[in-house]
Amino acid sequence: MKLTILFGGEAGQGPNLLSNILGKALIKKGYYVFVSREYQSLIRGGHNFNVLTFSDKPIHSNESKLDMIIALDENTEKIHKKELKSKGMVLKGHDENMYYAGALFKLLCLDFKGLEEELKELEKKFEENMKEAKKGYEDEKKNFCKVDFLEKNKNVFINGNKGIAEGAIKSGLDIYYAYPMTPATPVLGELAENQIENNILVLEMENEISVINTAIGSAITGAKIMIGTSGGGFDLMTEALSLSGMAEVPLVVYLSQRPGPGTGIATGTGQGDLSMARHSGHGELNRVVLTPGDPKEAEELVSQAFYFSQKFKIPAIILSDKHLAESIYTIAENPKITKSEKSTKLERYNSYEKDEYGSATENPEIVNKNVERRIKEGKEIEKEAEKFEQFKIYGIKNVKNIVVSYGSTKGAILDAVANLKLSFMQILYAEPFSKSVKKELEGKNIILVENNATGQLGKLIAEKTGILIPDNNRVLRYDGRPFLHDELKKEIERRLK
Repeated sequence: MKLTILFGGEAGQGPNLLSNILGKALIKKGYYVFVSREYQSLIRGGHNFNVLTFSDKPIHSNESKLDMIIALDENTEKIHKKELKSKGMVLKGHDENMYYAGALFKLLCLDFKGLEEELKELEKKFEENMKEAKKGYEDEKKNFCKVDFLEKNKNVFINGNKGIAEGAIKSGLDIYYAYPMTPATPVLGELAENQIENNILVLEMENEISVINTAIGSAITGAKIMIGTSGGGFDLMTEALSLSGMAEVPLVVYLSQRPGPGTGIATGTGQGDLSMARHSGHGELNRVVLTPGDPKEAEELVSQAFYFSQKFKIPAIILSDKHLAESIYTIAENPKITKSEKSTKLERYNSYEKDEYGSATENPEIVNKNVERRIKEGKEIEKEAEKFEQFKIYGIKNVKNIVVSYGSTKGAILDAVANLKLSFMQILYAEPFSKSVKKELEGKNIILVENNATGQLGKLIAEKTGILIPDNNRVLRYDGRPFLHDELKKEIERRLK
């Protein structure tokens, strides 16, 4: 069984709430659930929608056709009716979102007690919500399909931003600094909400420049620091990123991508910042750039970012995007956290080249030794990275066709290639880049999938391996929306050999 349901309405009408209620209830029944969010940069009005797909088998993305539309306003049906399957249905015509929750549970043959449990967890307006939900449940006379109980499991319903926050807490985070910028802002809220019980400090600064400079100052005192932003904010941080590299101050940066340049699509998704994450800052400095593809990997790679930043006293960048950050995944396994020790101590720090006492110097011999030491450290970072999983291979090994990508595209690719005779390489480490990638890709028909217009991962692969991916083998999406697995499957099949 697999169904896809769209919840749409104006901002404030509750598509998030309804999809979360149903999603959590389905998880408890043993189903796999994936929920994506699309919204405009508005507090009220506009058109927002969530798409929930659930299945009795693992699911990591949505598809283009809908089984059901929950229309909280008239506009939703007008916009999305063309996406409805021939036997699909539309729920509409009511003002209260909990009425729809009740009707939906009835349509799916779900016990009302399951809905009552979810409403209790909301705490607010319980009696009022129950009244509307009961009315919807009793009014609905149809059965759209029967959702049976499968089995009890320990699956977790979590989004990427929650994974980032959990990874930071488990890594021993002391302070998180940020200035609000979609789609990184929820990490600020997530950590602030839980800062007392986790003994961390969360501060919202006045702008991104103050964020990174304050963070560097705090890191110098020995605190474990993480900061968060999106592309436009990261632009402002790049001078201080170079300071972190020169002064040898450990710093973890959460960079959550959205389309640019400029404001771009403020609430859309994209993967246009890979090159910026790898090359930002002036001069030559060491860094790591890690690219998780789901919330579990987000937790794991955040902990690895802290490990590298503390061990080598360098900036470490976690590169995510809006789709990963705000979509909700079903995660079945516990993340593996890498422990790291604090590495800084009170001493002289300098943005200049410095001598053994930390004093600024322009002595050519000392400058040469410092540069050569950083080059040597870069090679040590590469060697250390080999201890970790720098990429993953899914599907059938030793076949002609291979799909290559990174980040949030993972979910749609896994669903798209499930029954195809090919393999899928997911890049986890963009910097340092594994030398083993070349061996895996040589002689194969490589199909590149990215959420940008220029194929930045393809350029990285060419730079590091010398392997050029033909333009006609690039599947690129750059309209601010994520890939849908049924459409992506057709694009991949066209490029198979």
